[in-house]
Amino acid sequence: MSERSNIRDVAARAGVAVKTVSRVLNGHPYVSADTKARVEEAMKALDFRPSVAARILSGAKSNQVALIYDNHSPYYMFQIQTGCWDVCRAKGIRLLAQPVDVADPAVGDQVRGLVTETQVDGIILSSPVTDCEPVLRALEAMDIPFVRISPGTNHALTSSVFMDDAQAADDMTTHLINAGHRRIGFIKGHPNHKGSEDRLTGYRRALDRAGIPFDPVLVCDGEFDFDSGVRGGNRLLDLPEPPTAIFASNDDMAAGVLAVAHDRNIELPTELSVAGFDDTTLARTVWPPLTTIHQPMAELAQTAAEILIEGGDITHRRLPHQLIERASVAPPYRKIS
Repeated sequence: MSERSNIRDVAARAGVAVKTVSRVLNGHPYVSADTKARVEEAMKALDFRPSVAARILSGAKSNQVALIYDNHSPYYMFQIQTGCWDVCRAKGIRLLAQPVDVADPAVGDQVRGLVTETQVDGIILSSPVTDCEPVLRALEAMDIPFVRISPGTNHALTSSVFMDDAQAADDMTTHLINAGHRRIGFIKGHPNHKGSEDRLTGYRRALDRAGIPFDPVLVCDGEFDFDSGVRGGNRLLDLPEPPTAIFASNDDMAAGVLAVAHDRNIELPTELSVAGFDDTTLARTVWPPLTTIHQPMAELAQTAAEILIEGGDITHRRLPHQLIERASVAPPYRKIS
């Protein structure tokens, strides 16, 4: 079909009123089995997929969508919420922001309860909820539209918007190598985030391409928060042969590394280069300002909201990243003692 079918097309084919189609879409109890069957047959024949906007305009539900998140970086989540809010406000749709704990065994039931209680018209999932199996199963069972931001698994499941984390980390590691660094520490992101592994993959790929052996001693765990950056920075700088550069998987952890360096009176960036990832507000307010990867967080969220509200076929959109050079990276001067 050249144009997507709408609710009026379904009503005409089924020989019912638009209001009747709306009742079927919303599970209204006062629709006969025969009428419901005719409407469902018409929807199938027309390949009709009601968008959030169509459901709202038909008076179907709540004029609300929900953003569900579990992220340890307040700077990241501010950008995600702002991006969703900008689109929803322009469309006259209320945005609900609901935090969850993906490690909670009851997280699927919590999301199911949220949808039931609020009657939201659609869901936006941010990482790591975007890959949380109990949440995905719950939303699929409820047959509610949802869009995922930066999914790492089941890409064909739903519409999504993302950037190439592995290539971005490869670009940053290559930047440090080109600056003259050969001993580069890496602080991983939270283990619940698929992007954490992608960033590690990019780091290793750049080292391999440059002929620099991967040294697991130079890699430590992180959780995308300041405190884990402090822990990682201390562990790396306590090594008998510490790195001349540390690449942290987000700006919060990179800020933790900077704090450790300042406490140790390490001169930045001549004695130690530090790089981050995300390009949050924090990257511009720490000292020295962070060289980092600009992840288009607000744009990712805006695009996710637009896809959700527009409805239609499953679509996947990749947005570009950018390496932002600031004052935290320089050629290595001497070993840290």
